Amino acid sequence: MKQLSSQRRWVLVLRVTGTLLTLGLVVRWISQQGWDEILESVGQIGWPLSILALLMLMVSRMAVVARWFVLLQGAGNAASYWEAARLTFAGMFASNFLPTTIGGDVLRLAAAKQLQLDRITCAASLVVDRLVAMAGMVLVLPVGLVILFQETLAAGSILPFCLVGAPSGSDSGQSPWRSVRARIRRLGVRFLEALKIWLRRPASLAGAFGFTLLHMLMLFSMIGLLLGAQGEELPFLHIAGMWSLVYFITLIPISINGLGVQELSLTYVFSQLGGVSMQAALTLALLIRTLFWLASLPGAFFLPALLSRKQEELSSGPEAPEGRGA
Repeated sequence: MKQLSSQRRWVLVLRVTGTLLTLGLVVRWISQQGWDEILESVGQIGWPLSILALLMLMVSRMAVVARWFVLLQGAGNAASYWEAARLTFAGMFASNFLPTTIGGDVLRLAAAKQLQLDRITCAASLVVDRLVAMAGMVLVLPVGLVILFQETLAAGSILPFCLVGAPSGSDSGQSPWRSVRARIRRLGVRFLEALKIWLRRPASLAGAFGFTLLHMLMLFSMIGLLLGAQGEELPFLHIAGMWSLVYFITLIPISINGLGVQELSLTYVFSQLGGVSMQAALTLALLIRTLFWLASLPGAFFLPALLSRKQEELSSGPEAPEGRGA
């Protein structure tokens, strides 16, 4: 137990360090471009387009809610869309503002008991929900890889591995990459076990994937809107492919909630591979992070009630151990 606790502390230290390092590099890039120029780019977008971008992101988030709701319904859980929305937005808020204490999926799983949902199928639905989202990004990943390889061949160099956390030394690189491979294997095993439920209900699996496509459509359109407002134009498929690269880089667990890593990788990918100016790419990275935070704010209204009810379970006597295990 002590060894596990010590390992978790080291993971937290590494993630905090990774977050600070990547954020520091983003701040350095902003300083090189000039803070006034970045603020001018933000002001160039204006309130009407900013509100429109936020509305598009909210539609994207409601599609994410619908994706999980369809999976829950397909597994026989009698959750309403409203209940799924409450838990999803509370999880988004927890992940964005309480990343070191409460994870979004952990919160949703813990709340399953409060809503009298089957916790086994609920846990499986969360695994499938994440992997359906990943499958959507895999769909457009080839576009991103083609752009990457074209730019790599043109430049005669390789993508700096520092962006994806790959160490330069062979010895120092063994542990992080072994951890990533082990995590992928665990996800694969969990996915196969969880998928058995929905393979018997292909309509719900197809519906979840459909809502993932809607989420992606709104997200990529929002990015195109923000770039266009800065005078930068990119084809929709190029935006989709490059965002998929950013998405998979951000999945590497070297920072808290991808903070810093997302901004760093987005700025590099869109400026170096997409031909967007560094100033516009930095502005885009900052705006997307801000919009993600704003879109998760509705969860602030749901999180206190969920946490207070969870605390009541923990202090209710006989059921405390079970609640703690959630």
